[in-house]
Amino acid sequence: MLSRPRALGPLVALFTAGYLAPYLLPTVVGRLSAGLGLTPAQAGLVGSVLLLSSASAGFTLAARVERLGPRRAARIGLLAMVAGYGSAALTMSVPLVVGGAVVGGFGSGTTLAVAASGIAAQRDPHRASTLGLLAVSATAGALYLSLPHLGSGHALPFASIAVAAALVWPLTGGLAGGSTGGIRRPAAEPAKGGGAGSPLPHRRSGLVLAGAILCWSLAQNALWGVSGRIGLTQAGLSEVTVGAVFAVALGAGLAGVTAAGALGSRIGRAAPVGAGTVIIAVCVLVSSCAESLPAFATGEILWNVFYPVVLSYLLGLAASLDPRGRWAVLVGSASSLGVACGPVTGSVLSEQAGYPGMGLVLCVLLLLVAVPMTAVALHTSGRPLVPGSVRRRGGAPAAVLAGTTTAATGLVPQMGAPEQEVTEIPVPSRRRADRRAFRLARPSDRG
Repeated sequence: MLSRPRALGPLVALFTAGYLAPYLLPTVVGRLSAGLGLTPAQAGLVGSVLLLSSASAGFTLAARVERLGPRRAARIGLLAMVAGYGSAALTMSVPLVVGGAVVGGFGSGTTLAVAASGIAAQRDPHRASTLGLLAVSATAGALYLSLPHLGSGHALPFASIAVAAALVWPLTGGLAGGSTGGIRRPAAEPAKGGGAGSPLPHRRSGLVLAGAILCWSLAQNALWGVSGRIGLTQAGLSEVTVGAVFAVALGAGLAGVTAAGALGSRIGRAAPVGAGTVIIAVCVLVSSCAESLPAFATGEILWNVFYPVVLSYLLGLAASLDPRGRWAVLVGSASSLGVACGPVTGSVLSEQAGYPGMGLVLCVLLLLVAVPMTAVALHTSGRPLVPGSVRRRGGAPAAVLAGTTTAATGLVPQMGAPEQEVTEIPVPSRRRADRRAFRLARPSDRG
C-alpha cells in the first residue's frame, strides 16, 4: 500500500482533470454558440448534456471504485476523456460534438469518482480537497488567460481538457490496481458497518446534503454558464477582457482555498457553509446586474473567492459521513447533476427574465438551500473529518469512538485542534491466577 503523500498526488491530479470541464464551462458554451452557430439555449443544453454524463458516471461508480480498482477505473476515465473531448475538438458536426461531449463527460465523472473515493479515505479530506481545488483553479485560470490568444472556435477548450487528461495518465501508476490499492483506509476502522457491502451510514444527513448541494450547484452554474455572455453583451466587454476577469477571479479563488486549507476545522463547518453561501448569493446578484467592468469584475472575483471555500467544506462534510467514500462520490455526483442543469437553467431564465431577473431567482434559491446545508454541518459537527482518523492519545479506542459516535464537539479531538488532556481511570481487575495452577495438556489427559 502506498504511503499517504505519494498516494495523494495522483488523486489531486485526477481531481483536477475531472473538474476541468465544469471550470471551463463559460468558454465552452460561449464558443459552441459562436463557432457552431448554436443559439445560447442550444449551447447551454450541450454543456448540460456533457455535465449530465459526468454526473451519471459518478452515480454509477459510487460503490464500484474499490471493485474495479482505482488504477483501472482512473485509466478508463482518462481514456474516455481523451477520446471524447479530442473527437469533439476535431469535428464541426454538431451531432459528433455532442457525442464526444457525452463520452468525455462520462470520463470526467469517472476520474472524479476515483479521486473522491481516495480523498475521502485520507486522514484529512478537507485539506486534500483544497489541494485539488487549488490545482484545478490554477489550471483553469491559466487556460482562461491563454485561450483567447490562441484562436477562436470550440476546438481549443475541448482539446485543452483532452490534453490535461493525457498528461495525468502517467500519474495513475501511483494507484495500485487492486480492490483497495492507492486508497488509504483509516487505520482502526471498525469492522461493524465498515466492510464491503455494508449499508450507507447517516442516510438522512447524506440525502439532505445531496439534495441541497444539487440546488446549490445548479444556482452557481446557472450563472457561471452565462457569465461570459453577461460580460460580452450586458457589460460590453471584449473576449480578452472577460477571459482576464475570469483568470483573476480564479486566481482570487486560489487565495480563498489556501485560507480554507489553513483554517481547517478550527471554526467548524457550519459557519463557512452557511455564511459563505449567503455571501455567494449576494455576489451572484451583483454579477448578474453588472453593466460595467468594475461591477462585473467585483461580482465575479468575490464570488470565485468564496465558491471554492464553501465547496471544499461541503466535500469534506460529505467525506465525513462514510470512510469508504460512498457519500463523497454520491454528493459529488449530485453536485455534478446540479452543474449539468445549470447552463440550460441559466439560459432559459436569462431569456425569460433577463440577466438581473435570473440573478434574483438564483440568489433566493441559494439563501434557501443554505439552511439545510448548515443544519447538516451542525448535526455532524461532532465527527472528525474522517471517521477513524483520530490518532491522538488513546490510540485505537479513540479511533473506534470517532467512527461510531455522534457525540458533541469536543468529546473527540478534531484534526488541527489542540490535544486534550486524557485522565486515566483505574479499572479494578480480578486477582491474577497462580501460574502454577496450570500445566501443559498431554494426549494422555484426554478422556
